[in-house]
Amino acid sequence: MSRSRRALLGLAAATLALPLLAACGGGSSDSADGPLTIYSGRSEELVGPLFAQFTEQTGIAVEARYGDTAELAAQLIEEGDASPAQVYFAQDAGALGAVDAAGLFVPLPASVATTVPEAYRAPNGSWTGVTGRARVIAYDPEQVPAADVPQSVFDLTDPKWRGQVAIAPTNASFQAFVTAMRVSQGDDVTKQWLEGLVANDVQIYEKNGLILDAVDTGQAQLGLINHYYWYEKAAEVGADAMRAQIAFTKPDDPGSLVNVAGVGMLKDTPNATKFVEWLLSPQTQQWFVENTWEYPLLPSVAAAEGLPPLDTLRGPDVPLAELADLPGTLVMLEDVGLI
Repeated sequence: MSRSRRALLGLAAATLALPLLAACGGGSSDSADGPLTIYSGRSEELVGPLFAQFTEQTGIAVEARYGDTAELAAQLIEEGDASPAQVYFAQDAGALGAVDAAGLFVPLPASVATTVPEAYRAPNGSWTGVTGRARVIAYDPEQVPAADVPQSVFDLTDPKWRGQVAIAPTNASFQAFVTAMRVSQGDDVTKQWLEGLVANDVQIYEKNGLILDAVDTGQAQLGLINHYYWYEKAAEVGADAMRAQIAFTKPDDPGSLVNVAGVGMLKDTPNATKFVEWLLSPQTQQWFVENTWEYPLLPSVAAAEGLPPLDTLRGPDVPLAELADLPGTLVMLEDVGLI
């Protein structure tokens, strides 16, 4: 059974228990002893060094459980209050919303509850964004002039792009983007679009980085990715060596969704509070700028040079807290044959 299939079944099944879990509420503990247990939907390769810095600076040991964001959300919902996790560090707002809907998060402390702009945190104070990322279309200018890059993701089902569009349907960011489309456009329109991609021989990749590589080498003309993959590769090989370029879709199009990687607390412990405060400190926000090219959400920290200002990006008018129906999106993706 594939990982995405396990995530689908696990999260959908766990969601059936939401009323019972919500009645239980999040756990709490007064103990600051022992390591901080984090369930991380962000990869060990990316945030392992960051967790090591946290331990070095605070003396608090970290026990991290890494995994697919949707799988970890399903696991948390299934474990309920019995979960050993104190913190959930998720790849996208949809997974945070799913765990919040289960009533598993404790309220964030006042020290961090309103640190980031309102658009990038839960209105009920249950989770907060840590970094932001924008969806973009990567394109090969040798095959697609900039003026011909689609202005909307809905244009990608045009027969002229048959076999030339790359997506990563098992990726959390793609799933959150589809959820945003469901919220803004409705399920019927979204499913029709997904079916149109399948009929147009859309090319399937496991990760955003592989999509960028495919566009950069001319194997695909267009690809849906997060913005920072381009900047990460450009920093590695040099912007002048990049064949692939990126473009934003027109205002309000689902293709320019701004999502967040974020965090919620499952236990009210001093160590968990310190960790969330540390993630939103200027020092750690700057680490993300320099190492991941994501947008910092702390207003006092500037984004990486070359990025358009975050407040100029105009994706669909969908509050991130409304991206909680990840199980419904997974079911839809399976129904159309993309996972």
